[in-house]
Amino acid sequence: MDDFNNSFKPSEFPKSKNFNHLLAPFLSGILGASLVVGICFGVPNIKNQLLNSAQPATNWKTSTSSSEISKELVDLVEYSDTSVAVAQKVLPSIVGIKIKYSINSVFGASEAEATGSGIIISEDGYIITNNHVVSTESSSSYYSIEEASNMTVNLYNDPTEYEAQIIGTDAYTDLAVIKIEASDLIPATIGNSDNVHVGEFAMAIGCPLGFESTVTSGIISAVNRTVDDGAGTEYTCMQTDAAINSGNSGGALVNSNGEVIGINTLKLSGTGVEGIGFAIPINSTTDIVEQLIKYQTVKRPYLGISPVTVDEDTAKRYNLPTGVYVYTVENNSPASKANLQKGDVITKVAGVEVKNVNELNREKNTHNIGETISLSIFRNGETIEVNVTLEETPAKQETSATNEEIEDSLFNRNNSNTPKNNGSIFDFFNW
Repeated sequence: MDDFNNSFKPSEFPKSKNFNHLLAPFLSGILGASLVVGICFGVPNIKNQLLNSAQPATNWKTSTSSSEISKELVDLVEYSDTSVAVAQKVLPSIVGIKIKYSINSVFGASEAEATGSGIIISEDGYIITNNHVVSTESSSSYYSIEEASNMTVNLYNDPTEYEAQIIGTDAYTDLAVIKIEASDLIPATIGNSDNVHVGEFAMAIGCPLGFESTVTSGIISAVNRTVDDGAGTEYTCMQTDAAINSGNSGGALVNSNGEVIGINTLKLSGTGVEGIGFAIPINSTTDIVEQLIKYQTVKRPYLGISPVTVDEDTAKRYNLPTGVYVYTVENNSPASKANLQKGDVITKVAGVEVKNVNELNREKNTHNIGETISLSIFRNGETIEVNVTLEETPAKQETSATNEEIEDSLFNRNNSNTPKNNGSIFDFFNW
């Protein structure tokens, strides 16, 4: 090691009187050549030519067992050009939505305004968005929010506000279709969300916080991510780190070809949370949108029960299997015709195990209206099979029982002397 280091000692250079005379132009030549090469590497085309002349002319690729995915190095200029091209292609197909509605509370009546985004899907004015963007009705003991009194749409680079009407809504998938009276609009190009890969380019386009025609970019962080909206409904989404904020809901998530691969719907927020947003895959919306336009609703099979999840803790406490507890059975419903009873626990649907209400609904919705399916029911200490013929969901859809109703049901069923819990359903199930 000492010999290696000693070979590069300055003392090894010849000590000639003319050495400094020769060294100065030599070093100047090296410095000049380095400067030229450095400048050339700052110019993408020249850089590529230099690299190609020094390296074999091969592409850097790897292949997976399922498909061959190109992983070529891309310079910032090309990335920027891609973003600009995608934005210019998609922006004319994205709209801003404004909703005005009334609020009645203990403090009096007032008017409020909300904003969202939408995606043009036809030249004559059909637009898809989120159900939660256009459905404003809700109430509590302290306030009530009325149905939207006015809804307008703003097009890209167009100051005109177009009156919009709701064509159909679906709370289960959080999708809605609205329409404006306009022509020659530019529909978005629909992509294939089944072909999306983790890590690929993604751009979110919409109207966050009322700032119309805003674009943010990132990548696809995950696919097939199960997300709970906080109200008990689960969605299977794509995750992205492209910035999504209030007002982005209903806007587009697009790929590097400017094709819509998702509808921006949810984001996580809070201390320490950054860049976690979710979009509904566009492939899962096709049938829903078609039904909303044709029927103004989505035709789904229904059982006619008020269900609640029996988790593992609850199952142990009340000596029940995990599954779906039947709190009520609606009169003249498929469930009543099949003799389902209050207190039954559904454990399987058509042979598929279900452990919660979301799984029950998901499995039920894979079957057709008019189809007869089997349910595995736990009743009075034994499991029986019941055949149910599914019917179309009526206007008033199935709802889960309230916390108090469920508690009363299980409390009375077991003749327990345990005092009631006044907390949430999750508190109750974790006594």
